[in-house]
Amino acid sequence: MSSPLLSLGPFQGITDAPFRNVFKRHFGGIDKFYTPFFTGIHKEDHAKNLQGEEIDPKCNNVETLTPQILSTDAEEILRFAKQCQQLGYKEINLNMGCPFPRVANKKRGCGLLPYPDKVEAMLERVFEQIDIKFSIKCRLGYFSPEEIDAIIPIFNKFPLSELIIHPRIGKQLYKGEADIERFKALIPLINAPLVYNGDIFSVESFGRICKVVQPVEQFMLGRGLLANPFLAEQISDTRGMSLQDEPVGTHRMRPQIHDKTDRLHNYVLDLYEDRLRHAGGSPKVLGRMKELWSYLMNSFEEPQVVWRRIKKINALKEYEDAVESIFKEIAIK
Repeated sequence: MSSPLLSLGPFQGITDAPFRNVFKRHFGGIDKFYTPFFTGIHKEDHAKNLQGEEIDPKCNNVETLTPQILSTDAEEILRFAKQCQQLGYKEINLNMGCPFPRVANKKRGCGLLPYPDKVEAMLERVFEQIDIKFSIKCRLGYFSPEEIDAIIPIFNKFPLSELIIHPRIGKQLYKGEADIERFKALIPLINAPLVYNGDIFSVESFGRICKVVQPVEQFMLGRGLLANPFLAEQISDTRGMSLQDEPVGTHRMRPQIHDKTDRLHNYVLDLYEDRLRHAGGSPKVLGRMKELWSYLMNSFEEPQVVWRRIKKINALKEYEDAVESIFKEIAIK
């Protein structure tokens, strides 16, 4: 297998523009990022929620970022596509994978998968007019993993730029294990370039999955990268993407600090300070930092000790003191 293409999946409340930009300053290995989903694109031009830094080209590299939309309305998707194209983006992604009941119960996200007729009508309308690459992220289904069997022939009717599949059903949320064998069985049935997503938590798990899903060479990382920000670098290195092989200035280049503890510490401080600036010093940044720490605690030898120090914090000074004590007293893996 040649060097894999690695992307970072979107997480509402975590992987926004400040996160992506700070991550790229501190870590390498990721070829492509996706925005957390947009919704409510009501105006033909200049929708209010498409005017902030989350999608502003000045704050994002449009060559490595794909905006994502959560919608079942073809006209809304077309408005989103048009505005993203005007901003310089080359591709948009449709979220048909979000499993959370507040989304799925409205037949959005993976809640749309049990309704192939609705999917087909929506995509037919979209592809009548869309003039930008269009990809989809989905699951095997919402109620049943067989739901995707009726959806694949519909996907195959259209020139999708890629299809990202997380091999769970929506009702599982993130429980149990991803059904890698089911993903494998789908590979010969799908026309679009295929991306595997799910349960890549280590170099070892990545290697096991690669063997099963050959010849797929594109992988989306998620919770594993939030828990271990070094993961994409580690995967790239084991697949022959050594630091010396990479051209200077690419996003795969890692910083010059070699000590893992220092790198992780600087990353956490940088992200906190960046979020604090964006929030005008408001303590509301603690919510987003806690969300990240609910994953990042797994980078440490004593994750539950780390989490106990973080989860009840309500003041900025408490947070700052807790972070310093964690990095002084608890070893990283």
